[in-house]
Amino acid sequence: GVHLRMTGQLLWVHRDEPLHKHTRVRLFFGSEQELRFVDQRTFGKIWWVPPGVAVESIITGLQKLGLDPFSTEFTVEYLASKLQNRRRPIKTALLDQSVVAGLGNIYADEALFLSGIRPETLCIDLKTEQIERLRSHIIQVLETSIAAGGTTFSNFLNIKGVNGNYGGVAWVYNRAGEPCRVCGTAIERIRLGGRSSHFCIQCQH
Repeated sequence: GVHLRMTGQLLWVHRDEPLHKHTRVRLFFGSEQELRFVDQRTFGKIWWVPPGVAVESIITGLQKLGLDPFSTEFTVEYLASKLQNRRRPIKTALLDQSVVAGLGNIYADEALFLSGIRPETLCIDLKTEQIERLRSHIIQVLETSIAAGGTTFSNFLNIKGVNGNYGGVAWVYNRAGEPCRVCGTAIERIRLGGRSSHFCIQCQH
């Protein structure tokens, strides 16, 4: 098991490729290729799970994970059950891995924009139709990201060492002060639960 965290990278390279100074692990294969785990800030983790051993018994955090958005069980009913009656901002809830697995800060901002929901809206105040839109747009932004090759960070590389490009077409993320791509209103940024949230005061209610 591998968790990249914020700065981890998995690179599939030729064995002669010069070693990056933050290379932590090298896995050699029969060919001249190798898989390298590079992590500048050492937040990432790698687990070895022996054959026949339950993954959850080694990577204990998996037991607490919510559903993957691409799971057939990730229904409106599931999402509503996780959100309804909770008095916390929807953005904070979306970053809770026990609610939705793997939805990062960028995709949460993007899905909320497309759904027309403000990040500070309390879960308890969401209507069913808003939750329906949110579920649909969570899946949509993840599909867009996968098709585009991932999210652009200065230190994000895909497995071939090429920068991803989702960030280049972001609706709101990291665009504070820039005009909304829909209505032209300046994108705002606030802090929620220690994380930045970007939204359009006009398009999101």
